Amino acid sequence: MKKSVLLLLVVFGLVAVLGIWIWKSYNGLVDKQLTVDEAYAQVQTDYQRRADLIPNLVRTVKAGAKNEKEILENVTAARSGISSAKSPAQLDAAGAQINRAINIVMESYPQIRGTELFGKLMNDLEGTENRIKESRKDYNSAVKSYNSSTKKFPGNIVASWFDFEPKEFFEATAGSEKAPEVFAE
Repeated sequence: MKKSVLLLLVVFGLVAVLGIWIWKSYNGLVDKQLTVDEAYAQVQTDYQRRADLIPNLVRTVKAGAKNEKEILENVTAARSGISSAKSPAQLDAAGAQINRAINIVMESYPQIRGTELFGKLMNDLEGTENRIKESRKDYNSAVKSYNSSTKKFPGNIVASWFDFEPKEFFEATAGSEKAPEVFAE
């Protein structure tokens, strides 16, 4: 009887160890699968940020550039009166026109900021693209870890029992190696 009890305890112990191993393997695969899903969601979040942010930045920069172009054209037009002035009175009138144009500009636009806006746009573009790059890298790392767990022995056994399918790595779409044109107009 002692042998049968001992054998029963050994069998029970092996079943318990096997059960615990299956349980831990399954939960580990679930955690890794959720990490992959989370990393993919972060990539999508960064894409959405780019889709929301960049057009607004471009519009802001274009509006600022348009304002500065108008300012420059007004001042240039006023200055052209100086070269065509033939008398001191005409020269004084042209100078007064330039001063009025500059005063109007300075009252309406106390700080001309086109260069600053272009710099901010470039920084935001770079930052956005870096975020996306890092999110893609994190996603691919999560996929590597998950796929490794589903393919290596003995985890591949649990993965096949519970239908844990391998995940696809992020791959760029055709043509994405070309940078988008921001100022194509």
